[in-house]
Amino acid sequence: MYIRVGITREKPSIDELLNELMKNTDPSTGAVSVFVGFVKGLIDDKKVHKLIYDAYEPYASKSLESIAYEEAKKHGLKGVIIIHRVGELVPGEPTIYIVVGAKSRHEAFTGTKDILERVKHESYIYKLEIRDDGEYWVLGDGERIKRLKRQSS
Repeated sequence: MYIRVGITREKPSIDELLNELMKNTDPSTGAVSVFVGFVKGLIDDKKVHKLIYDAYEPYASKSLESIAYEEAKKHGLKGVIIIHRVGELVPGEPTIYIVVGAKSRHEAFTGTKDILERVKHESYIYKLEIRDDGEYWVLGDGERIKRLKRQSS
């Protein structure tokens, strides 16, 4: 089983990720699922200007690695790559890449979905959404909490 995770400010190449996975999995791999998440430009009818992602290292990388190994074992996956971007990202920019190799499409799709849900809820990666009506911390289930401005003393 091949596992690689990473946190980066760079935009990786999907082709390179796909080639990396295929080169490092066994010949029984018959399906690859690729998920790429993007910054949305509109939330609740409000324009989104940017998202600011931050990772609490080394816990963020360790959590991604645990998720990848556990879900690979659970679904019989041949390989998992999870790359999450940090920094300031604007609408239309990719934020997360999940590439999963499996024996069948069912395992690949199910594994990808389960990995994504766990990353959103369990990783130490935080997201601040800057939009027309203020700034919001975004929780894994999509709940938004308005960021309070500090009062000057």
